[in-house]
Amino acid sequence: MRNKKTLFLIFIFTLALASVGCKYKEGLSENVTNKGESVSLSDSSFPVTVTDSYNKQVKIDKEPEKIISLAPNITEIIYELDREDKLVGRTEYCDYPEEVKNITSIGTIEDPNIEKIVELKPDLVIASPLSKIEAIQKLEQLGINVLVLQGEESFEGVYDTIEKVGKVLNAGENAKSVISEMKMKVCDVLDKTKNVTRPKVYYVVHFGEMGDYTAGRDTFIGQMIEMAGGKNVADDIEGWAYSLEKLVEKKPEILICSKNYDSKEGIKNAVGYKDLDAVKEGRLYEIDNNLLDRQGPRLADGLTELARIIHPELFE
Repeated sequence: MRNKKTLFLIFIFTLALASVGCKYKEGLSENVTNKGESVSLSDSSFPVTVTDSYNKQVKIDKEPEKIISLAPNITEIIYELDREDKLVGRTEYCDYPEEVKNITSIGTIEDPNIEKIVELKPDLVIASPLSKIEAIQKLEQLGINVLVLQGEESFEGVYDTIEKVGKVLNAGENAKSVISEMKMKVCDVLDKTKNVTRPKVYYVVHFGEMGDYTAGRDTFIGQMIEMAGGKNVADDIEGWAYSLEKLVEKKPEILICSKNYDSKEGIKNAVGYKDLDAVKEGRLYEIDNNLLDRQGPRLADGLTELARIIHPELFE
């Protein structure tokens, strides 16, 4: 069974720092600047140098032919960019698309199997900050090129990640197409929800013995709730920890939880939650949390699903 702490880390997002409007309509520049770095969206000429999430300059001398992904969102991006033929290793949490399960697993995100990675002889390992720095350093000491990527804490952060993966895999044009399609979906949601009445929405990140967690006003999912036409019940806090007493007091009109881990049934029987009108009256809805907590190409679909739950009348 998967380690609960790891699942919780994957599920929790880092804080959202930027507000989002329909600036997605402005189109896609051929060069996107992030922290002073110009990322060309045309196909790459090698060598290329990319600044990673630790502000380290990673030089890639030639197009990688064998890649290992240490993050589910990176794996999904690789497939979306049509570079899955280069993927030789993935973590046990990389489960989408279905065919990725045929790729060799190198263990968990935080503690990948170093020996297994070495055996696969990758040209490049793409990781996220969830992997322990000791594991990253060990791989580098063994002469393996490692690129650590985590988008900035706003919806647009996903575009930066896709752009950089596209750059290092010589798939810049594919990245451009993926991002353009995502922006169209985002704009559709923002246009449909700009003048709606906003119901009070509570997103259940976790409940029970480990505590009650939701998406505060400075969190990524909290931002998406607002984008989807809801009023985030937890906009009175920063971070993730919430109190059950406050939740009961706020009287949310809609609760949304993961469709995994039997969350819905657990909430329907949990102290405090089961007495909420939203639960008793059938306004507890499920969503595939992987559409929300993976900063990858399905994020726009996650936003659409949130909006569909909150405002089904707009998607008939």
